[in-house]
Amino acid sequence: MSRFFTTELANLDGLQLITVKSNALKRRADLTVFQPKGSEACNNLPVVILLHGVYGSHWAWAAKAAVHQTAQTLIDQGIIQPMLLVMPSDGLFGDGSGYVPHRQENYEAWIIDDVVGVVREQFTCVSATSPLFITGLSMGGFGALRLGAKYPHLFRAFSGLSSITHFTQLSQFVQDFAALESEAIEQDGVLDWLLNHKTSLPPFRFDCGVDDNLLAANRELHQQLLIHQIPHSYEEFTGGHSWDYWRAHIGRTLRFFNQHTNN
Repeated sequence: MSRFFTTELANLDGLQLITVKSNALKRRADLTVFQPKGSEACNNLPVVILLHGVYGSHWAWAAKAAVHQTAQTLIDQGIIQPMLLVMPSDGLFGDGSGYVPHRQENYEAWIIDDVVGVVREQFTCVSATSPLFITGLSMGGFGALRLGAKYPHLFRAFSGLSSITHFTQLSQFVQDFAALESEAIEQDGVLDWLLNHKTSLPPFRFDCGVDDNLLAANRELHQQLLIHQIPHSYEEFTGGHSWDYWRAHIGRTLRFFNQHTNN
């Protein structure tokens, strides 16, 4: 029996579009899923959750970064094994929910519980033992790094691109930060959870463009991790806070995850 009251699916040019009645949000929410060609008979297929940034939704990674095309190319070239790409909305609060618990809706549980649950229900190639990874860009990078650190038992590895590193940095991006601040009941930073679970963290990485307005914050996170002797990978590349950057570098994250599928 399904955990969800309703689940609607449709295939659009190889992408599975899903609307589900979220238990965490108490309303419908959306996700886009890409299953690579030829992986239908696979068992325990690795699952990669990709979180979008402010202003966007579940379609952003596929429509603006063509991440599914990048993944299929890497699979066809034998660089990575097949992976199911899962691209949920953030729940659509204001300009961005932050992927944190709010007073009325739990946007964290939407990702951790509902998104994972509906994928396991709807895709026979995914099981309870499928390796689970999470990544994201900007606000989604914050979500991915924070959730990866907060739930180290759940994820095999995690990654962030051009990441917000603390909840307060969302004020640079959303129109009404006061509204978000008044609703969010957790307003912490990535480092808080990395320190809390220092001894049990899975492998993780993050990167940022040298022309990105979040570069200083990412460098500071890197320095704090060095000070606290927390193993990680940090890289900087040419580029700014843009889809050109994210499209160019998401493949590094997929290759990184591929290295940890059998840990």
